[in-house]
Amino acid sequence: MIIHDPSEYIRGIQQILISDKKRIGFLFGAGSSLSRKSEKSLTVPAIGQMTTEIVKTVGEVEGKYKTALEEIKKELGEQNFNIETILTNLEQKASFIGGGTLNTLIKDDFKNLIVEIKKNVRKMVSVHKIDDTKIATKDIVSELVHTDFANWIGQAERKYPIEIFTTNYDFLFELGLEHKEIPYYDGFCGSLRPFFYPESVEDFEFLAKQTKLWKIHGSLGWHFDKDTEKILRVNPDDDDILIYPSSLKYKDSKKQPYESLLDRLSNFLKKDDSILITCGYSWGDEHINSRIISALKTNTTSHVIGLIYDKYKNKDGKFEYSLTPESKLSELAKSNSKISIYGGRNAIIGCSYGEWCLRTEPNKEDTVNVVLYFDEDGPTDSEELNKEFKGTEKWTGKGEFMLPDFSKLVKFLNAMISDNEIKKIGANVKK
Repeated sequence: MIIHDPSEYIRGIQQILISDKKRIGFLFGAGSSLSRKSEKSLTVPAIGQMTTEIVKTVGEVEGKYKTALEEIKKELGEQNFNIETILTNLEQKASFIGGGTLNTLIKDDFKNLIVEIKKNVRKMVSVHKIDDTKIATKDIVSELVHTDFANWIGQAERKYPIEIFTTNYDFLFELGLEHKEIPYYDGFCGSLRPFFYPESVEDFEFLAKQTKLWKIHGSLGWHFDKDTEKILRVNPDDDDILIYPSSLKYKDSKKQPYESLLDRLSNFLKKDDSILITCGYSWGDEHINSRIISALKTNTTSHVIGLIYDKYKNKDGKFEYSLTPESKLSELAKSNSKISIYGGRNAIIGCSYGEWCLRTEPNKEDTVNVVLYFDEDGPTDSEELNKEFKGTEKWTGKGEFMLPDFSKLVKFLNAMISDNEIKKIGANVKK
């Protein structure tokens, strides 16, 4: 088994982020909206919880919806029954059903059920709302992991602005950036009715010093205005421009504004010395993956570091890790040296799949406290995996890599901003 030393790569990430010669981008997926700093933290439910709650709510609207969803669950199987597969199933049936009946529903029923599910998705990601008229207060926003992330962005002036790409519809990044008074640009121009301006996304020098926030699956509050034929940012309602989780997202991604935003991702990676760090992103969106892979082929100096939270409970309630040598993501990384994937127990680096293992015990005097980001007391085999450790077992160097957890990543980022690190970064630093 090949060994990857986590201390080496933790320090490597730190050096990348300290250097202002690198263009730094982040790609955040749904996992980042799950992270919690405290009980006050706003979070968006994981797909499993979201599926359970939406199915229950929609079933209460119409009895026939409940019956239809029960039948679809049997068709798909419990393990494959989630919002994405449900919407895909409904959209496919709505397209070919004609004048007949299927799952107790007619064509219009399928269309109405799709609308009802999407309405509930929007409601569940609108976690910034306290009620219909108010948004989250300062004390709540201060408890967001996203606010701590914004704090790191605001610590130093960089040669190149941080670019944030996210598939999330929610406003958690916006809340954090605005709470910390970090200027950012998201592709919209104007004040009364801000409109999406594709040219500004394409031009890398536009508002060059501002942090960029690119919401590549759309956002709450984005609407297509039929009169002006522009995409406007207004108060959220039922007409939000979102790429919902279904098979149609691949087709939808070829439309504006999504095409411009995906082009921005490609153009970012085509620039010299660009580093894209993914977190909370499962690499399950082929329309995004294909852009990343294609862009990397044209640039010899760009690299992608994928932080993958692959820990899950199996049907027996025991922990396992999904990043195996045979997994689809492993195969992708093993075929592309410019993509490194860091999982909980294993990693693919330089096209080589290997196990995390410290070669030497960490030194407390090191500039990076490795034990904060690598759990040495983590399990070492399938039997130990589900035991609780107290730190007394024989040292093996094995353990769990923790940076794929968005909250741990953010702590790591902020820990770099010490007096010593500030001196390294430069004199023009906001303390």
